[in-house]
Amino acid sequence: MDVHPLLGKVAVVTGGSRGLGREFARALADAGARVAVLSPNLEACQRTAEQLVREGGTAMAVAADVRERAQLKRAAEEVAEALGPADILINNAGIGIKRDSLDVTPEEWRDVFAVNVDGVWNCSQIFGAGMVSRGRGAIVNIGSMSGLIVNRPQHQAAYNASKAAVHHLTRSLAAEWAPFGVRVNALAPGYVKTDMSPVDAPELQRWWIEDAPMRRYAEVSEFGPAVVFLASDASSFMTGEVLVMDGGYSLF
Repeated sequence: MDVHPLLGKVAVVTGGSRGLGREFARALADAGARVAVLSPNLEACQRTAEQLVREGGTAMAVAADVRERAQLKRAAEEVAEALGPADILINNAGIGIKRDSLDVTPEEWRDVFAVNVDGVWNCSQIFGAGMVSRGRGAIVNIGSMSGLIVNRPQHQAAYNASKAAVHHLTRSLAAEWAPFGVRVNALAPGYVKTDMSPVDAPELQRWWIEDAPMRRYAEVSEFGPAVVFLASDASSFMTGEVLVMDGGYSLF
């Protein structure tokens, strides 16, 4: 079994400085990829990149907001100069709002879609253009089981709709770019323990944990191997798919 299936590849991880993004960056580096950790917070990206280097990987930090195309174009140039052109793109950056729909402001709705959907589109266009021209590449969009079901007890219509859009954008790009050797898939996590997700809050156990067949939440470390699979030749005949990892939550 190849312990470094991504050796020689260059991977860009948006929202890579914390949570799931940081774990994706670590998993890719462990698999041999040279990793660019991207977010608007350069210091946070640097901390993650430095940690990956201490662990034996190759990594760099790059500051860019996925909503800003000019910043992303500069980031793509920085990555190409320092590591080489991107072979792998992990579109992980995302935000959410948990609030009754009648209370969500137009600005909040637009913010969620600007990051979760426009951000995926911007990065896919800018980094994907090079992949298409070179005839190879893998894009992994981080969707959510929330793009397939309606969560309870929280109300989060904007987030749910944005992740459903990510899933279908994944399929659309996969169909268009498959003839050019570029695969596009999505990973749809369920409830996972991060700094931003109160999965162990007692008041949420009834809905978030007990409703799932596996009756537990996920740890971030459980998703790294899935991203490596989707980014590597282990999934070479797979494109346009949404890989759901939710402990069976969406079965019911």
